[in-house]
Amino acid sequence: MRIVVSEFLTLDGVMEAPEKWVFQFAEKEIDTLKLDEALAADALLLGAVTYQIFAESWLSRSDPEGFADKMNSMPKYVVSATSAKLVWNNSHQVNGTIAEEVARLKHQPGQTILVAGRGVLVQALMHHDLVDEYRFLVYPILLGKGSVFLKTGAGRC
Repeated sequence: MRIVVSEFLTLDGVMEAPEKWVFQFAEKEIDTLKLDEALAADALLLGAVTYQIFAESWLSRSDPEGFADKMNSMPKYVVSATSAKLVWNNSHQVNGTIAEEVARLKHQPGQTILVAGRGVLVQALMHHDLVDEYRFLVYPILLGKGSVFLKTGAGRC
């Protein structure tokens, strides 16, 4: 499977906490793009913090478009330094090193593992050259604290 990093990003590189700044730019085309992206994905790869936020948000949702059903049913792989409590349907903790475990996931049947969330996991994936594709929705806002591409030696996108 291919690892696809899909992120909301500000002009100055902030990807953390998009729920605090992205909704002011909501458009139907973005909703359609994100729905199509989710429907085409075989699995999610998430860090522990993003997993908790998504689980709290999606577990009780439903919608006629099928976005919530897809998010709730697809396999979710959670990278965490500690033993995380996984309550969301079809969730699995990634054990071992990120490099080894994600490389193993990439060899499973399917097309796409979608990565969403904070920069920590993305930086680790970049560091180990595990990302096959980047999809950034860049928003016209400056928050003054972006650094996702400055903390890693990979620097490729």
